[in-house]
Amino acid sequence: MYYDFVPFPDRKPLKWPNGKRMAVIITTNLEYWDRTKDTDRIIYPGGPGIVGGTLTGRIYDNPNWTWREYGHRVGVWRMFDLFKATGIPTSCTINAMMALERRAVVDYAVAAGYEIVAHNYEQSELLTDFQDDEAAERKIIRKTLDVYRDVVGREAKGWLSSSLRSTPATIDLIAEEGLTFFCDLLNDDQPYLVQTRCGRPIVSVPYTSEVNDFTVFMRQGKDVEGAFKVFKEQFDWLYMESEKSGRHMNIGLHPHVIGQPFRIRSLQMFLEYARGFDDVWFATREEIASWYLEHHAEHIGE
Repeated sequence: MYYDFVPFPDRKPLKWPNGKRMAVIITTNLEYWDRTKDTDRIIYPGGPGIVGGTLTGRIYDNPNWTWREYGHRVGVWRMFDLFKATGIPTSCTINAMMALERRAVVDYAVAAGYEIVAHNYEQSELLTDFQDDEAAERKIIRKTLDVYRDVVGREAKGWLSSSLRSTPATIDLIAEEGLTFFCDLLNDDQPYLVQTRCGRPIVSVPYTSEVNDFTVFMRQGKDVEGAFKVFKEQFDWLYMESEKSGRHMNIGLHPHVIGQPFRIRSLQMFLEYARGFDDVWFATREEIASWYLEHHAEHIGE
């Protein structure tokens, strides 16, 4: 994996297609956790649980497991209702185990025409577990992509690692599998090309760990109005900057967090606010990556 360091002032203005000023992606993470694992480490990486204290993987953690399952049973359907009501699509990342164990959720997203992004095999199985074993990492990636193909009915185009825990080899491995975009890098407001060892470039379409329901609700303790303010502030500032060069905004969402009744209104308020801008492109990552592969020379150059 290699990418050039190109500071923002050295870039040409990025002009999104069809006269759009800014691109927005609303990400819904469809994740599945095993009840137990044969390990002495904790198996809920990436954020605090609903009940304090941590148990090792061998011990079933009922409140934290069933809290997450609330997202599958109830929360995600509340979110899907909002996306349908506002006409704004969501980009769904899926663990392979989500497709195998909670097929109805994935089938709904596919039927609704939402983007589906490969998101590791199982949420608590991190690719960093295999940093010193590239063959094992490749096996996990291929196993994930096989399930994706069987369930979604097409080849995957992009990848988001569980808890963003990729290895230095991950992007090279997904390029070798024919994928075109990667979401783990958090270092920009615009897409850019990453060079890989097989010679096929990958488009970085950044995710976010800050404009994220887990961060604003679970780590920062914000209420509905506080979360909406974070989402709106991010949107407004990027929209202002996009007058000169187009930006990309992502919000990361988890059905067991924002899908709760006392939090969902923050998403409703943001969707209703954002859809009032005719020059905002509610894009998929695949659309951004496909467009950028053709136009990157107009932005950063060869």
